[in-house]
Amino acid sequence: MIERVASPGGELVLSRRGTEYAIRVGGVELMNSRDHSSEDELGRQTVERLRRPRPRVMVGGLGMGFTLRAALDALPADARVDVVEIVPAIVRWNRGELAALANEPLADPRVTVIDGDVADAIKNARDLDAIILDVDNGPDAVYEGNAALYKQRGLAAARAALAPGGWLAVWSSFRSNTFTTWLKETGFAVELVTMKSKFKSGPTHFVWFAQRSLTSGRNGAAAP
Repeated sequence: MIERVASPGGELVLSRRGTEYAIRVGGVELMNSRDHSSEDELGRQTVERLRRPRPRVMVGGLGMGFTLRAALDALPADARVDVVEIVPAIVRWNRGELAALANEPLADPRVTVIDGDVADAIKNARDLDAIILDVDNGPDAVYEGNAALYKQRGLAAARAALAPGGWLAVWSSFRSNTFTTWLKETGFAVELVTMKSKFKSGPTHFVWFAQRSLTSGRNGAAAP
């Protein structure tokens, strides 16, 4: 064990075993440095969907920096990336003990760190080309304070923060038919992608890629 810190979701523990790091909350592992293939794909596949110059991207949840690194590696030099993280210790770990794991993504000049709640950051944002959410284990396995992010009101806020044609990407440990339905009802075109671990015994994860339509109907609803 390297350090314990308080967080809105419970006590966070950063630990190391050999060359591998892990972050746990309440005894449950949130992430580790051994297998981050789905985080890499989350960042890479989101950016691959962007088709515009000087993209603006928001990443909700810093973790160990793997999603951010994958996005940065795929983004052009003139991109701007806001990373929203509510736990100051996670930002500190990514500047210290964990920095080398993802090749120091916070040192990239395209990156701005926002200390705070991603829901607030989304409400205050406009004209983003992508929002990448990796702040929970999925819409059905969330810290109570984040639950509103995945419900209709939170999804409507995300849609309002996106430019027409922009993308919302949501990582999850589980499928959720309800969440897919809510995305569609909010006016997104939805694709659910299965992401398999590079290890045979590793877990399977899921990512919703939800696009705001290029045109809008009355009251912001997606045009048919």
